[in-house]
Amino acid sequence: MKVIGLIGGMSWQSTIPYYRIINEAVSKRLGGLHSARLLLYSVDFDEVEKLQRAGDWAAAGELLGRAAALLQVAGADFLVLCTNTMHRVAPAIEAAVAIPLLHIADPTADAIRGAGLTRVALLGTRFTMEQAFYRQRLYRRGIDVLLPAPAERELVHRVIYDELCRGQLHDASRAEYRRIIKRLVAAGAQAVILGCTEISLLIDAGDAAVPLFDTTQLHAAKAAEWALADG
Repeated sequence: MKVIGLIGGMSWQSTIPYYRIINEAVSKRLGGLHSARLLLYSVDFDEVEKLQRAGDWAAAGELLGRAAALLQVAGADFLVLCTNTMHRVAPAIEAAVAIPLLHIADPTADAIRGAGLTRVALLGTRFTMEQAFYRQRLYRRGIDVLLPAPAERELVHRVIYDELCRGQLHDASRAEYRRIIKRLVAAGAQAVILGCTEISLLIDAGDAAVPLFDTTQLHAAKAAEWALADG
């Protein structure tokens, strides 16, 4: 079994499900008392958030690159970055190490294409929704992406940082997310990507009339698959 290197803490609220999902998958596959071999480097999200807000992606890439290098030295065979937004600096992380990075958009795209879908809505932080790094990776797989309206994007972003990252789950915010999803479905979305690892803490399959693709679940499950794969 390979050793998984998790870069977490962005936020720690959504890093917890990674540990659970990976270990559940390994236990199911191997049985008995088996669990995953993994290492976790959990960053101080306050430092990362300030760099995000300042638009200093170079410094953010250096910070996460250092975390990746430490995990490599500690024995990780591959890396899992437990956040959608910070895949904005995936190239900097990959440049800092000689081990692979499992990109969160790839298992998401695999699942969407596997379901025969090509037009999906994307919910996430403002950075994930508005910058090209995430959508382009989906476009290259033949997936068209619909975004919420500007005011809706601001609401989705605010709820993530002001509530979900702080462990707060509010019915009013869930209702707003449901309203936004309903409008996107009416606009032609065949499914919705929960493109922030915290969103699945608030929204689940019962909140939409179309499939929801939970990036946390998909990413963590693929990490377990990589850990158990030969070669």
